[in-house]
Amino acid sequence: MKISLPKTLLLGLTVLSLIFACSNSKNMSADDLADQGDTMPAHDFSAAKASYADFCAGCHGEQMQAFVDRKWKYGKSDGDLFKAIKEGYTEDGMPSYDTTFTDEEIHELVAYIQTGIANVDQYEFEEEEKPVGDLVTEAMSVRLDTFASDLKSPWGMTFLPGGDMLFTEKGGELYRYSGSGEPQQISGVPEVLAMGQGGLLDVELHPDFANNNWIYLSYSKSKEEGGETLGTTAVMRAKLNGNALSEQEVIFEALPYSKTRHHYGSRLEFDPEGYLFLSVGDRGNRDQNPQNLDNHCGKIHRIHDDGRIPEDNPFVGQSGAIASIYSYGHRNPQGLSRHPETGVMWDHEHGPRGGDEVNMIEKGKNYGWPVISYGINYNGTTFTSKTEQAGMEQPDLYWVPSIAPCGSTFVTGDRYPAWKGDLLVGSLRFKYLNRCIMEDNKIVGEEKLFKNIGRVRAVEMGPDGYIYVSVENPGFIFRVVPLNS
Repeated sequence: MKISLPKTLLLGLTVLSLIFACSNSKNMSADDLADQGDTMPAHDFSAAKASYADFCAGCHGEQMQAFVDRKWKYGKSDGDLFKAIKEGYTEDGMPSYDTTFTDEEIHELVAYIQTGIANVDQYEFEEEEKPVGDLVTEAMSVRLDTFASDLKSPWGMTFLPGGDMLFTEKGGELYRYSGSGEPQQISGVPEVLAMGQGGLLDVELHPDFANNNWIYLSYSKSKEEGGETLGTTAVMRAKLNGNALSEQEVIFEALPYSKTRHHYGSRLEFDPEGYLFLSVGDRGNRDQNPQNLDNHCGKIHRIHDDGRIPEDNPFVGQSGAIASIYSYGHRNPQGLSRHPETGVMWDHEHGPRGGDEVNMIEKGKNYGWPVISYGINYNGTTFTSKTEQAGMEQPDLYWVPSIAPCGSTFVTGDRYPAWKGDLLVGSLRFKYLNRCIMEDNKIVGEEKLFKNIGRVRAVEMGPDGYIYVSVENPGFIFRVVPLNS
């Protein structure tokens, strides 16, 4: 399959291969990927890259493609950028480089920066690209059917054995829905701290639900301490009987509690052996939490279905380490999916400004946050100059600019033969569904699906073999119907 790559006209002279918005970093560089997608010779930006590193990175950050994801006060045309570099805007802290660079060097730096701008602009979908009617994708044609509407912020969803869907509303409600009529609210859910990114989050069934009726809910749990309301990520299990929960039991509670209201993580997924994997974000404390094993935050955890710790977890018996930790060095993982063939977990997580990641999760591995990252601070400054370090895993895929990934699933069954085995990832920021094309357990390409569908919060495979996608504010759940299978 040929991967279509966007291009940009640089300097009005040469059509250059656009550097990918993402990089399959375990196998090849972004430049390598761009070269494969086009027969045009790759432009040598080595001099411009060196100029950026020497004169621009100190203020704008090491990652040019992250820096250009911004609003351009003085414009972003070739002429606008040339003027800004040559003459500067001293009132805004931008010095003149008239005596530092020749005009030719400035033009080359402008061309280099334009590759990053075009990389961002590819996500600015046109209004007429709304996913209505029959949609022709790279490999098949599909239609979006509305499964549920008039929702607010559906965060997690799963399916009961009879086909009914369970879905959470971030505000604190759990619903059961058959696909017709009104969703039925389920009583007995935990009290949640519905502030910021917190609320009632993911929902998952026990693998043997048909016999034991256990369901699992992740949510933001609160407590009062020192006159402040603190919050954390917690997991409750309870038995579902009809439209009511009973025998509620908190089986996981991340420590420490925090006064922040973001980076809860909160995805739930069982593996083939019946272990429950769950994600916890760094809670906004990147300097203390993700790299230290003495807390639950910035980690993927693995527990038994009742909260007990598996004896073969990687840090069991290690002094000062939390025994439930399976992997660490994560920022805010809001996607967690089991590979249908290998059974291995894959996560995706939010980067800062740039550097969203997809990772294959391996036992005991360190995924680097915040020591290594392909992103920068939200204010454009740099918090690390490293994108790799010994003993830390490289992402299988990363996005610059950040797409704000949320929700994921692997495509299974026979309804979508051209997509079978691929990983689907939702985008909150750019409001589309990202198809990660998989071959031999590696991501080899991407396709943007359902542009302007809305802020994608979750994507799941239903027992009927259809893909279901939820979006928020306004809230809908869509069913993806193939037309040429």
